[in-house]
Amino acid sequence: MVGLARSATRRPKPPASGVANWPPLADPTPAPSRSGPVQFAEAAPTAKVDEAWVEPHEDGSCPLSHPIKGNAQSKIFHVPGGGSYDRTKAERCYSSPGAAETDGFRQAKR
Repeated sequence: MVGLARSATRRPKPPASGVANWPPLADPTPAPSRSGPVQFAEAAPTAKVDEAWVEPHEDGSCPLSHPIKGNAQSKIFHVPGGGSYDRTKAERCYSSPGAAETDGFRQAKR
């Protein structure tokens, strides 16, 4: 009797190669289409444009977390090491050049 009760509740045995692949999981990779490589949708930015920058310090310098200096009037941003970076007083500070570009700024030419 005990043998019958156990056989009704037995689970299939994992493959002999090991338990790492058991139970089999669905393949997360989508199948390629006939028209070409798989295209993935671009993720939407998580921060709003107005949240992408922070206020500079009173002396016009930027915090270490947002070293890119932006001039709101000219819509030009300066990166550390750039020719005008040290003498530029920031009006906005960005975490990356991409964040400044997203906000409508362009990089200084030198």
